[in-house]
Amino acid sequence: MTRHEHEVERRTLFKVGLGTAVAAVVGTELALPGAAQAAPSAEFPWIIDCDSWGARPPSSTIQITGNTTNKIILHHMAFPNVTDYSRDHALQLARDCQDLHMDTNGWADTGQHFTVSRGGYVLEGRHRSLETLDAGEHQVVAAHCPGENGNAIGIENEGTYITETPPKALLDSLVKLCVAVCRQFRLNAWDIFGHWDFTVTDCPGIAFYAQFPMVRTRVLHQLGVPASAAPKRRWPDIWRFVDSPVVQVGQYLLDAAGYALTPDGVFGYDMNDAVAAFQTSRGIPVTADATFDTATWEALAPPLDKHASGLPVTALQFMLARKGYADVTASGTYDHATMKAVQSLQRLHGLTPNGKVNSSTWCAAVGGTVREAFCR
Repeated sequence: MTRHEHEVERRTLFKVGLGTAVAAVVGTELALPGAAQAAPSAEFPWIIDCDSWGARPPSSTIQITGNTTNKIILHHMAFPNVTDYSRDHALQLARDCQDLHMDTNGWADTGQHFTVSRGGYVLEGRHRSLETLDAGEHQVVAAHCPGENGNAIGIENEGTYITETPPKALLDSLVKLCVAVCRQFRLNAWDIFGHWDFTVTDCPGIAFYAQFPMVRTRVLHQLGVPASAAPKRRWPDIWRFVDSPVVQVGQYLLDAAGYALTPDGVFGYDMNDAVAAFQTSRGIPVTADATFDTATWEALAPPLDKHASGLPVTALQFMLARKGYADVTASGTYDHATMKAVQSLQRLHGLTPNGKVNSSTWCAAVGGTVREAFCR
């Protein structure tokens, strides 16, 4: 599907500015009546369906994507970290969220597929999300992450987690929900990413994001999958319709490889051409949407150590600063602060904390997963 450069409007999801943009629908869409609603799920009775929390009917037709679901994207809602953990509060949270999305953002319905309250209640978000989870087939097209709304299941987690972490009840229910999504859509724990891996936002929060290796490992164990089955690296698959800090890293690296680009995080047509040229030069298959696959990342991201300098170091420092390593500045010089941040990142993901940046450290830095993180 051909799109104009700026067809995906970048409106904020929440008034505090930590949200997302309108749905980017890519691929074949299957229209279903907007007001129809399936019965509560027999397979997942612990998920509170739209009718049970009093959802308004969608304002327009709900779409079902023809794409293959290939990931889960986790968010925080940028709502207050309340201490009311009751079911009644969770139901009101779902209603408030839908009102905001429909009345303020002008969307057809709630933006995300599912919501987890701080009390651990799991609620259906957009209509028909529970129905398609039951079926394990094509997902509802949502509005939680531009470029990924037809490919990724979006889960909002109540609260704001820049400096605080979610309560245990939320984390336990989030793991349970991720396991269900993985089983139904044939995903795995290494297919779990954060919102800011695919768009420019502070969501899901620095503190929460640092818990992702733990969340993924818990999901892996509950799925009964051995750590040895994890791919050595699962990189974020950015592509033509994704604008994000990860895209900016790619731009720095392409620029360093001789493909002049402005590192602004916008995956424009100039980047599309640069990616295709780079892939062709390395014998990597080229796709129409210039997808950064594993082969592309690993050919592009160079090894770094304390003697390194230049744009690749700038790219690494830019991403480390985004991930909460406040002492790191994008100077292009591999200084002591960068070394300490790299070692901290490596420890978080189960890598040897030697400060040397190889493919696995690069993968962890840009939001991917590495096998070592599951082996602890």
